[in-house]
Amino acid sequence: MQSLLEARDVRKSYSRATSLLSGKGRESRFVAVDGVSFSVAAGETFAVVGESGCGKTTLARMLLRLIEPDSGEIQFDGQDLLALGGEELRRQRREMQMIFQDPFASLNPRMRVGEIVGEPLAIHEPWLLRRERHARVAATLKRVGLGEDPLSRYPHEFSGGQRQRIGIARALILRPKLIVADEPVSALDVSVGAQVLLLLQELQQEFGLTYIFISHSLPVVAQVATRVAVMRAGKFVEVGAVEQILHRPEHSYTRELLAAVPELPKA
Repeated sequence: MQSLLEARDVRKSYSRATSLLSGKGRESRFVAVDGVSFSVAAGETFAVVGESGCGKTTLARMLLRLIEPDSGEIQFDGQDLLALGGEELRRQRREMQMIFQDPFASLNPRMRVGEIVGEPLAIHEPWLLRRERHARVAATLKRVGLGEDPLSRYPHEFSGGQRQRIGIARALILRPKLIVADEPVSALDVSVGAQVLLLLQELQQEFGLTYIFISHSLPVVAQVATRVAVMRAGKFVEVGAVEQILHRPEHSYTRELLAAVPELPKA
């Protein structure tokens, strides 16, 4: 399979103040992502799993250049993503979209749902007539299971699961090649989250999407991933096919994560 995205030795650190108890306040560096390398094939679901604070979200945001890495390389669709700027970067960004963890915080409460979902079109396809944009938004909302009714309503009028579907519609509207899903079901009830996972799988089949799926939950990963990277303290400690990671793990940390799961679904 051809790689859609490839990261090589990506690193990111942040400054943080040390304790003042020693008498001096100094800044030290906290390494959030420490030399991560991997590739994602077109059409697959590559999951990054690990505990909170291990660097998963920092990595996800660097892949979309929402934050800049300190060093390393990121190739997307044959281009050096870190070398792009201005109009070139804007064109490439339409092919890379993100679904955020919190469906409550990720939607602008002052905008109607039709405006939220249509905003990427307004940015990337400004030549569309209003009726054309309206038709695209309505069709996308219908595809994620919401129909046209939400168009003139506000996010607070919807449940968490419905809001996450709105977020999915916003990510889908441009028909991107890659979607980065950052803990997309962690804020939802189990049954609602299962429905959202099923929707994501259906959309992947229908539109040929590639997913990078960020999660702390191995049972969630078992349902959606083709390959899994286990992340700890900014590093990938193990990468492999989902069946191998879940049932024949090689690293002790992976085994610890598995031991903490009461009952793991069969891959």
